[in-house]
Amino acid sequence: MRTSGTQATGIRTPIISPGDDLPRLVTEALLAYCTEADTKLQDQDIIGVTEAVVARAQSNYATVEQIAADVKAKFPTGTVGLVFPILSRNRFSILLRGIAMGAEKVVVQLSYPADEVGNHLISPAQLFDAGVNPYQDVFTEAEFRAKFGTLNHEFTAIDYLELYRSLGNVEIILAGDPCEILRHTDQVIACDIHTRAQTKQRLQAAGAGQVYDLTEILNQPIDGSGYNAKYGLLGSNKADEGRVKLFPHSCEEFVAELQRQILAQTGATVEVLVYGDGAFKDPVGKIWELADPVVSPAFTAGLAGLPNELKLKYIADNEFGDKRGDEARAAIVRRIEAKSRNLMGKDETEGTTPRRISDLVGSLCDLISGSGDKGTPVVLIRGYFDNYASQ
Repeated sequence: MRTSGTQATGIRTPIISPGDDLPRLVTEALLAYCTEADTKLQDQDIIGVTEAVVARAQSNYATVEQIAADVKAKFPTGTVGLVFPILSRNRFSILLRGIAMGAEKVVVQLSYPADEVGNHLISPAQLFDAGVNPYQDVFTEAEFRAKFGTLNHEFTAIDYLELYRSLGNVEIILAGDPCEILRHTDQVIACDIHTRAQTKQRLQAAGAGQVYDLTEILNQPIDGSGYNAKYGLLGSNKADEGRVKLFPHSCEEFVAELQRQILAQTGATVEVLVYGDGAFKDPVGKIWELADPVVSPAFTAGLAGLPNELKLKYIADNEFGDKRGDEARAAIVRRIEAKSRNLMGKDETEGTTPRRISDLVGSLCDLISGSGDKGTPVVLIRGYFDNYASQ
């Protein structure tokens, strides 16, 4: 019996710079790892490449002035309302600076007690103790502070209300109904990520004049900027004090080319994905992590669909509870080998994780590479498609 299952390894690369030939550099890094580890790439190995280095290699950047120019073109005069931005220095503060630069005035409507991805301004217990209903109670910044006191984030110690107000001619309100912003302006940008379509629909139904979301800002080049035709400013990160790195474009071309180069160099047909934020919840800080619009903007065909797995402990208890040792193992191996090609809805899958393969693999990659100084923007995953019956 083989003792190893799925393995994930972070792969160090050179520092990726704008204009670099990323498929070549990733291939070279993987081959160097294989030499060091005395191993070879194999069919169905998975190569994950973080979106950050894909965007860097593409030089997919925009300045706050370019963001401002796009906002100014869409809202030439008047106040612009921003609904439900997340609380993030890295993700939103620089976008707010550019938007505020392009608008006469900005009213930012924050959700509470938390933003969409789980960053809390206050705890649910504080909300309950104060007798506040977030679905109908509306606060100015001053009223919110008077009600709840100190608002420093548990992990970052940042007061996001103070930070956002400092970035231009910005007023802050707090409310759970997106249509509250229409009391201040009918020109709105829906800044939420995964619920943006519903927010836009509600605003339009309530009579908003112009409504955009962040996918429609920088969705084409502005004054020579980078852009993302599908996601605009969503998925962007702060590059420096005056620029953002946008979510990468043309990722389908990248994963296909990397797959082709590895096949040419090694003879192995690997699967490839570009990954961003994983999708998992921190049990202490409560953040969901997924601040990108998707976990993976592109992946090769073998990563499409859902896992088709049996729940091992279910069949061990329910079908073979009377067996032990080698007898139990042999029975379970036979059961796995005979499983249906489509197990959806079957009792024997109960308890397996109902998520897409690309989301599961992308989340694993994000956990391995981290978001700090590990220096491993490439992740090699081996044995992901194996099961207990694999030899």
